[in-house]
Amino acid sequence: MRIIGGKFKGRRFNPPADNWPTRPTTDYAKEGLFNILTNMLNFDEVKVLDLFGGTGSHGYEFISRGCTDVTYVDKFPACAAFVKKTAETLKIEDLLKIVRADVFQFIKHATTRYDYIFAGPPYGLPTLDSIPDVIFENQILAENGLFVMEHNPNHSFKNHPHFFQERNYGTTIFSFFK
Repeated sequence: MRIIGGKFKGRRFNPPADNWPTRPTTDYAKEGLFNILTNMLNFDEVKVLDLFGGTGSHGYEFISRGCTDVTYVDKFPACAAFVKKTAETLKIEDLLKIVRADVFQFIKHATTRYDYIFAGPPYGLPTLDSIPDVIFENQILAENGLFVMEHNPNHSFKNHPHFFQERNYGTTIFSFFK
């Protein structure tokens, strides 16, 4: 895996492959998403929340582009440990808050509102379809904020009241909500 833009562009990081509970976003899909986000967000002014953070790739991309406030949430200890080690290697520990917790519990108890929220849940997560509702019911997206959810073609959010666009990158789909 690699960071595709910003000051860390080209830096590679290799999460452990054995028994790793993640499905990292491909570089192709990530590059497409960040091309869109570049025209929608001012990276150095947003407060970012990365749910089901896995390898931390999404947060690294934001920090590489100038973001100074990223919160990473994942319940798997090995994932959080890997992200902590990577943050230390990149010397970005003061820009990345690492929270090891269940995403739904985190959202339920969150007191902060975020300008940008990304959710990259496991595609087989039984509650995947409820994530947009949970985000909006708990009011953790700031006014005029943007929520992006990664999913596969087995899910569609086009009828969700906050949905406004979808982008496809093979079997990776990003649904955008406001």
